[in-house]
Amino acid sequence: MQNHQLELLAPARDVEIGIEAVNHGADAVYIGGPSFGARSSADNSVADIARLAKYAHSYNARIFATLNTILRDDELEPARKLVWQMYDAGVDALIIQDMGLLELDLPPIQLHASTQTDIRTPEKARFLQDVGLSQLVLARELTLEQIAAIREQTSATLEFFIHGALCVAYSGQCYISHAHTGRSANRGDCSQACRLPYQVADTKGRIVAHDKHVLSLKDNNQSDNLEALIDTGIRSFKIEGRYKDMGYVKNITAHYRTLLDDILARRPELARASSGECSFTFTPDPDLNFNRGSTDYFVQGRKLDIGAFDSPKNPGQPIGFVLNVGPDWVEIESDAQLNNGDGLCYYDLQKELVGLAINTAVAVGKLKGGKQRWRVQPNDPIAELKDLRAGVEVNRNRDMNWQRALDKKSSERRIGIWLNLDETADGLALTLTDEEGNTARTETVVAKDVAKDAARAEAGLRESLGKLGTTMFRPLDIALNLRQPWFVPASAINALRRDAVEALEAARRNAFERLPRATPKPATYPEDSLSYLGNVFNSRARDFYAKHGVKLIAAAYESHEEEGEVSLMITKHCVRYSLSLCPKQTIGVTGVHGTVRAEPLSLINGSEKLTLRFDCKACEMHVVGKLKRNVINQRAQEIKTAPIKFFRTRM
Repeated sequence: MQNHQLELLAPARDVEIGIEAVNHGADAVYIGGPSFGARSSADNSVADIARLAKYAHSYNARIFATLNTILRDDELEPARKLVWQMYDAGVDALIIQDMGLLELDLPPIQLHASTQTDIRTPEKARFLQDVGLSQLVLARELTLEQIAAIREQTSATLEFFIHGALCVAYSGQCYISHAHTGRSANRGDCSQACRLPYQVADTKGRIVAHDKHVLSLKDNNQSDNLEALIDTGIRSFKIEGRYKDMGYVKNITAHYRTLLDDILARRPELARASSGECSFTFTPDPDLNFNRGSTDYFVQGRKLDIGAFDSPKNPGQPIGFVLNVGPDWVEIESDAQLNNGDGLCYYDLQKELVGLAINTAVAVGKLKGGKQRWRVQPNDPIAELKDLRAGVEVNRNRDMNWQRALDKKSSERRIGIWLNLDETADGLALTLTDEEGNTARTETVVAKDVAKDAARAEAGLRESLGKLGTTMFRPLDIALNLRQPWFVPASAINALRRDAVEALEAARRNAFERLPRATPKPATYPEDSLSYLGNVFNSRARDFYAKHGVKLIAAAYESHEEEGEVSLMITKHCVRYSLSLCPKQTIGVTGVHGTVRAEPLSLINGSEKLTLRFDCKACEMHVVGKLKRNVINQRAQEIKTAPIKFFRTRM
């Protein structure tokens, strides 16, 4: 991708969603293959990905395949073969985490550094660029200033997450799931311990937060920061969501397509990374999809309100208040149009989110002030709806009318073309030229009769030439380079147009160029040692780092060489800060500053207990714990019964 181009990168759980992502404005789509992707239940066959690539390439959009788990030694050869299959299927780039892949015989496919590579510094970014990675997914926790500093020292394309769920830990630095369940986030199987409720206790055992989801964050939304991100050097704008449904991908892709197009209209020095313009049958609105509330995280600096501590569920949007509760109905005051099948919710007295699915909704009159009174019959018995009472605020987290609109065809993507009709000695020639300068010319032998009504003949020619509705093209201009508006049968013009469109599509396919593989340069890793945080899980990854100057290389956490307490999660999010217990928050406060210390806290969920330690100099939090004995035993049994091999420093 060229530096003046902006790329909107959308997720796809499956090929059909990927096609709609392209239709709704994505310049690139990332999707998982049959294995080794960091979303274990979002796999797709190579044949399906080939179909998606063919469709995307017709718009010069790109397909990036995720191969971003850490690999065991016994998985390296299957992964290598898969890479070749992906390349043959037309995949434009691989998103990778495991540096062992760079030591294998790979096709000349472009490589991108996954967010799992934990790129937070210019030095790390420069190193990954120099060893051959063309696009770098930066850590979500970075500020604008930190991104700009990376840009100053790199020339690779910088990619940044602009929307969707946030991992509370630095990506690639979270091991809680593996420690407690044996399900590794670095292997695409996270159990999401961060979304659980916890008691938070201080060093004296006092509860400072009760049943709060203190590791659960709101969803990322950078709608207001796009231009600032552009100015710092971001060129690929990534939407999270390889588990998300069709409606989410349509809506969020269309939302950011609209915002980026507005910027491009004002900034002629910038351009789209793919072809065509989109039109939508709906008005994109990110608030109408599943979300936990929104935050722009650390882009504009540390903020207090980034957590979804009350619930990791979708709280929806406020629509009104409960008026009355009957034996099998609820009356609600609302200006919104309620529909059968809508999802409502409210907070109970313990601030837990309670869902209420509408079976039927009937408008039963107007209230003073003009608001509508609705009588709603829930799917569940009233008695099961905890703390539902008059005065409770009601949110809607599923709008069936909205959902039905997105279930239908909701977008068209068209490439503008110029049409020129010329005379030949024995007929007509039609030349089509698209926005990228691709050209196709077709000719037909046809009698040209003098038209009785010149104006009508000209109008008929323009109408027949402009019938591009079922194609990917739209007319920008139709030029009739004729001595006079001849009468020509519409069937002849239609056939000429169809042949020309097919020829232009072929010309576009022939002009499509694969992304180049970057040439590696001599490079030294920024550090001379790697702990388990380096995620080295195979011998080729070990060889890679040794080749680049690393002298001490520990095995990945998944190798089970760290059985004692270690940092299972490293996060920029700070529980002390969010609970207003941070020593830095007391600066300038008379009588308080100096009395608050960043002592450890405990997280308790049932029998599980984790320790929170605070690195105030780095302004980071460490969630400390250790491997469960059953996870260790499970691995030992696997080694006995299955042919698995991985990098270990201790035998």
